[in-house]
Amino acid sequence: AQGQLYEPEDKDELLYYKESRSGQILEEGITEAGALSSWIAAATSYSTHGVAMLPFYIFYSCFGFQRVGDLILAAADSRARGFLIGATSGRTTLSGEGLQHQDGSSLLAASTIANCRAYDPAFGFELAIIVAAGVKRLLDDQIDEFYYLTVTNQNQPQPPMPSSIAGLEQGVMRGLYRYGMPAAGAAGAAQVRLLGAGAILLEVIAAAELLRQDFGVGAEAWSATSFSELARDAREVQRHNRMHPQQPPRLSHAQQCLGGALPVIAATDHVRAVPQLIAEYL
Repeated sequence: AQGQLYEPEDKDELLYYKESRSGQILEEGITEAGALSSWIAAATSYSTHGVAMLPFYIFYSCFGFQRVGDLILAAADSRARGFLIGATSGRTTLSGEGLQHQDGSSLLAASTIANCRAYDPAFGFELAIIVAAGVKRLLDDQIDEFYYLTVTNQNQPQPPMPSSIAGLEQGVMRGLYRYGMPAAGAAGAAQVRLLGAGAILLEVIAAAELLRQDFGVGAEAWSATSFSELARDAREVQRHNRMHPQQPPRLSHAQQCLGGALPVIAATDHVRAVPQLIAEYL
């Protein structure tokens, strides 16, 4: 925070070590343990040095929780604050580099860490909402948590943030919102709710249109930005209802959005255990 107060040993080199008051980018190469250790140091500097920093660690999502999950757990125990960005996530967007680059389980691992908030945004405006809300919670509200955000390298249209969706930002942060109006089918036709996340949401939106046009089925398209947040909320509501049977029962966000008799079909780019986190509550 004070800038560089000493001359580094490699000052005469082209790429010498620098400390800047305006921030810093560290490119540490293929060393997940070293890079994550640097992230932990910055993410805990608010308590160890009294200087609040906001580190972003960007990595192949398959080389995060699967390779250095013990260090991520150590970060959680240390009450780290920051962002982990699992790039090229999912099982379809980087298939050309081989199976070891196809990540389908990091979101499932992230859901097991109590103070890790994991999201799988599909659009840029969803990502912007999550980061903005996270920065406020970490820096303004001083909440001891960190964020895991999965992003992809799949080229796709980026729509502007819809202005017609009521409670959009709250829905993004709570894990679920309806994208657009429900597609109407023929009178008396079947109806269905389709949930999509990340790279698969555009396929879900296209599927809703296909069902309407080719089969006369009315389909709702929902963006599930976080199945783990939905599951945590549902567990909290379930616990409250059991502990307070005399009070009117509460409804979780997932139940409020997806209640009723319509069948719900979820599709993601990750293992099916991820959307199944909310299955028992619907």
